[in-house]
Amino acid sequence: MGRLFGTDGVRGVAGSELTIGLATKLGQAGAYVLTKEQAHKPTIIVGCDTRISGGMLASALMAGICSVGADAIFAGVMPTPAIAYLTRKHKVDAGVVISASHNPMEFNGIKFFNGEGYKLSDALEDEIEALIANDMKDINLPTGSGIGKIEYRFDMIREYVDFMKKTVPVDLSGMKIVIDCAEGASYKTSVETLRELGANLVAIHTNPDGTNINSNCGSTHMEELQARVVYEKAALGLAFDGDADRMLAVDENGKMVDGDEIMAICANYMKEKGSLKQDTVVVTVMSNLGFTLMGQEKNLHIEKTKVGDRYVLENMLANGYNLGGEQSGHVIFLDDNTTGDGLLSALHLLQVMVDTGKPLSELAKVMEVLPQALVNAKVPNHKKESFMEYPEIASAVKELEDKFAGEGRVLIRPSGTEPLVRVMIEGKDQKQIEEEAKKLAELIMNTML
Repeated sequence: MGRLFGTDGVRGVAGSELTIGLATKLGQAGAYVLTKEQAHKPTIIVGCDTRISGGMLASALMAGICSVGADAIFAGVMPTPAIAYLTRKHKVDAGVVISASHNPMEFNGIKFFNGEGYKLSDALEDEIEALIANDMKDINLPTGSGIGKIEYRFDMIREYVDFMKKTVPVDLSGMKIVIDCAEGASYKTSVETLRELGANLVAIHTNPDGTNINSNCGSTHMEELQARVVYEKAALGLAFDGDADRMLAVDENGKMVDGDEIMAICANYMKEKGSLKQDTVVVTVMSNLGFTLMGQEKNLHIEKTKVGDRYVLENMLANGYNLGGEQSGHVIFLDDNTTGDGLLSALHLLQVMVDTGKPLSELAKVMEVLPQALVNAKVPNHKKESFMEYPEIASAVKELEDKFAGEGRVLIRPSGTEPLVRVMIEGKDQKQIEEEAKKLAELIMNTML
């Protein structure tokens, strides 16, 4: 069996790869590992996004949780960051979200939070996997009054909305905002929060039917939102993904504002206010070179990690930073919540707009987004990690980097899930970098086959 846990929990096609049997085992093993040190009867909060398979998998997962003697609280449809918050607020032992984020509806996933609302370490995930691989053989399952119970608490959505309003109490009176909820988990929380803060709200894709999540909408399909913002003459647009831990924006002219730009806007505002810890932002190696150049110009320290929000968070926790994230719109404001939170990011961005009185298009000028070209090179799966061991490839990369001389960069990395090496080149001339990326990808394919 390959490793079950990826960078964001366990994912697969619901019913075939992510089966009810696997969900039950994850409930059992996860509950056992995360609560075994507790002297009291442990409790785990469970939430899901709007996928049709959510109820099926939640029921199986909670059956597993109860079978090892833990109680489950089912909060229903909830954004991922809401479960992280509620886990901390109610001082329960763990939280679980059933979601496949921005993936198509046939996929689903199961991700765990510990009692402090953080995603699990690799070591804890390995412990859960080992129990499943061993079929829970050494675990004594309780009977009688030792079995756990399920409590249904669909009112908890209100607690998260109130928390958002209290955390960033920005007055949005009269501001026209278009939001795209991706037919996903934000379809109530984002609408209620922004309306209650006074926004003149136009909400689209807020009618989930279990099968339409992320379907030509949300943060992975921005075209409709971009057109709607211009049509409505709105101040901005906000797009969430299926589980609402990401947010991308659209300025008043219909131009997309990505996660790098959102972090740049918020980082400079926080630095000015003295609230950006150590004047530092943590990003991944995939962040645009323009972000690094902006940091140099504005005296911001930019820390870079591997791709994946878990690595951003690890760096932030280890070094005491409070802002970090990814170009995809997964931004962590660590003073407020323990994971990326699309609604929280939206409120912080709106706060800057309200306080400065500047339109989003002007705020986004804080950084120049340099053109990027991404080309995939198909290579044998067992060789994809060793591309830099080939002298021809190493020498071609060095030649390109010397050619750009600080005004561009070359980033090559193996795909985590496919037999591909991804070639990403940034620079000032789109045509030039596209040609160079294609040439380098062809060289990699021909050399490694």
